[in-house]
Amino acid sequence: MNPLRSAIVRGARHVYAGGTVARGARPGDGYVFDRLRGYAEGDDPRRIDWSATARIGSLQTRVYLEETVLVLGALVDESPSMRLGRKRPLSAAAAEAVRAWFGAAENTDRAGRIVDERLIGDRRATVDVRANGPFDLRRSLELAVRALPQGSSFLLITDGLDIASGDAFADALLRIARRFDATVLLARDPWIDGLPLRGFVRIRDAETGRSRRVFIGPRTRERYRKASAERDAAIHAAFERARWRIGTLDEADGAGSLERAFGLR
Repeated sequence: MNPLRSAIVRGARHVYAGGTVARGARPGDGYVFDRLRGYAEGDDPRRIDWSATARIGSLQTRVYLEETVLVLGALVDESPSMRLGRKRPLSAAAAEAVRAWFGAAENTDRAGRIVDERLIGDRRATVDVRANGPFDLRRSLELAVRALPQGSSFLLITDGLDIASGDAFADALLRIARRFDATVLLARDPWIDGLPLRGFVRIRDAETGRSRRVFIGPRTRERYRKASAERDAAIHAAFERARWRIGTLDEADGAGSLERAFGLR
C-alpha cells in the first residue's frame, strides 16, 4: 500500500458526525500489511515477525490494517483567481495535488470529481477533466453531499475567495465534514507578504477582469498585506470550525502539499 493511501485510510476510519463517530473507509475482504513495531504484551504471537526479530535483536510484531475500499472525491477551484501565482499559476499546483490524490487509488477503490455541477466517476478522467462553465463553490459542495456516498474521503483545493460569511457556507462546510473525511488545501494569496508594485500602475481584478489605474505606495502595500492576512485567517477559521483537515497549497509543490496535509512530510 502506498504511503498516501495508508494515510487516507487512517483518516477515513473516523468521520465526525455531530457528536458521534461514523466509520469512513469501507471494509474490504481481508487485511494488508502496514508496518513493523516492537512487541507489546498482549500481541498475538502469530504476528511476530521472526526474521525481523533476528535482524533487529528484539521481538517485532507485524501490524495489519483492515483492507478497505476507498471512495476518493475531489473538487478543484477553477475560478480565475487560481490562475495567479508568483512563478506559475496556483492551478498548476492544484493539478499536481489532485493527480496525487487520485493516484493513491488502488484496485477496487472508487473515484469521483465534481466538475460543472456533475460527478465524473471514471478514474482516468478525474485527473484531466476541466470545467467548461463558471465555478460555483457553494453549489459544487452541495452536489458533493448528494453525489458521493457517506464515508468518502473528500479533497477540496481552493483559494477560498468564494467563501462568503454567513450561515449558508458554514452549514455547507459542516455538512461535508459530517458526511466525509474532509481535507482542504488552501491556496494563499501569492502576494500576501506584500504587493511587488510601486507608483502608478494598472491593476486587473482576477475574478471580474476589470482594470483601473491606481497609485501603489508604502501605505497601500501595508493595507493590502494586512487585508490579505486577515482574509486568509478568516478562511482558515471557517474550515477549522467545521473540523476539516487543513493544508496549504504550495505553488511550487502540489503533491508535496497534499502529503504534508496528511503528515507524510
